[in-house]
Amino acid sequence: QAQLVESGGGLVQPGGSLRLSCAASGSIFRIYNMGWYRQAPGRQRELVASSTTEGTTNYADSVKGRFTISRDNAKNTVYLQMNSLKHEDTAVYYCKASILTAAEFRDYWGQGTQVTVSA
Repeated sequence: QAQLVESGGGLVQPGGSLRLSCAASGSIFRIYNMGWYRQAPGRQRELVASSTTEGTTNYADSVKGRFTISRDNAKNTVYLQMNSLKHEDTAVYYCKASILTAAEFRDYWGQGTQVTVSA
């Protein structure tokens, strides 16, 4: 079994920055892709950014140039640096990781962290 724990959400003014963290723990053999998703009220969950183990990244068009995903494989942690935040970035942000444990290989999700962009 594995668990993902997110941190770093909060309230920020438009134009501000936040850094989200997601740490994986448990009986982990290997972590493959890690990524961040978000879900705003009344909308479907959408991919924000993802990273392979080797560091190849992918971003939603809406966040390109403003958000940066990075990971520390030694710490089983993925980060999302969010700059120039806009009202429309307000959402619950979820971490997702594809993890191989002793028992299985599957996707795990974090509990979510609220990001609110408001003056």
